[in-house]
Amino acid sequence: MKDKFQREINYLRVSITDLCNFRCGYCMPQEGLVAKSRQEILTLEEIYYLVHTFVEKGINKVRLTGGEPLLRKNVLALIESLGKIEKIKDFALTSNGYLLKDYAQDLKAAGIQRVNLSLDTLNAQKFEKITHYDGFDKVWQGLEEALNVGLGVKINAVLMKGINDDEIGDLIQLTKDYPLDLRFIELMPIGQTQDFAQKHFLSCDEVLKFDGLLEVERDDPHSPAQLYRLEGAQGRVGLIRPISQHFCQACNRLRLTSDGKVKPCLHSDSSLDLMTPLRKGEDIRPLIDRATQAKPERHHLLERQTSQESMNRIGG
Repeated sequence: MKDKFQREINYLRVSITDLCNFRCGYCMPQEGLVAKSRQEILTLEEIYYLVHTFVEKGINKVRLTGGEPLLRKNVLALIESLGKIEKIKDFALTSNGYLLKDYAQDLKAAGIQRVNLSLDTLNAQKFEKITHYDGFDKVWQGLEEALNVGLGVKINAVLMKGINDDEIGDLIQLTKDYPLDLRFIELMPIGQTQDFAQKHFLSCDEVLKFDGLLEVERDDPHSPAQLYRLEGAQGRVGLIRPISQHFCQACNRLRLTSDGKVKPCLHSDSSLDLMTPLRKGEDIRPLIDRATQAKPERHHLLERQTSQESMNRIGG
């Protein structure tokens, strides 16, 4: 599929639940959000049908997200069914890692190739402050188990001024000690957490002050990450800069939310409802085409125009 700017759209991020056991300040309000009812979210069968339809339209890269996707009941059954779709060439999952130790082996067997693990700090006390959950040890065990079973691992670390900017070097060191990639992400003002993002924004330029980082070529021209490597490191360091250097010109993705809406852009409230026509038995393929053509040329974060929906409901 191509959008009106001739970008090839082949990547679908699928939020399978709005539930999360963490309360990270950049993702949702501290008090949390009221979960949607079962009737308001897609069933596993509906998710499978929609993903399969997107794949038939040209999607070949799928990532499952949440909330926390491993909280979704019978998630492995969904993953096993999606893993059998031959046209999906890249099948991944984003997780906060809390349940990953228990699921890693089964995820690998079901077809997941890579896990993106959200981990903003290596300090257990700071971890609890960020997530409002005492879970660092379980997340670390999940990371180790994912590596042990042969899953590809990327760590996503959101840069936050005054919170984890003193750990940039320690986080980079992980790429020397473990066969994983680390990606620093600039804070994005989304939903009800915009004030938090404004207060704690830190440019990825701070990472480049770390000695010894050598820029390397990207594997994927659509990847938003500028890649660097320390000499002798097993993995790479990526910088994702949606604020200081937006990468919209190479955007190749659509997002499907857990309540059945397809979003052409993460940073826009624009969406098309697929759940209602799907449950009426209507053909949703023309709506996928409409969503593809509705992708904007770029986001407008610097103009403070962004989605009012929280990240846990959109899917990371």
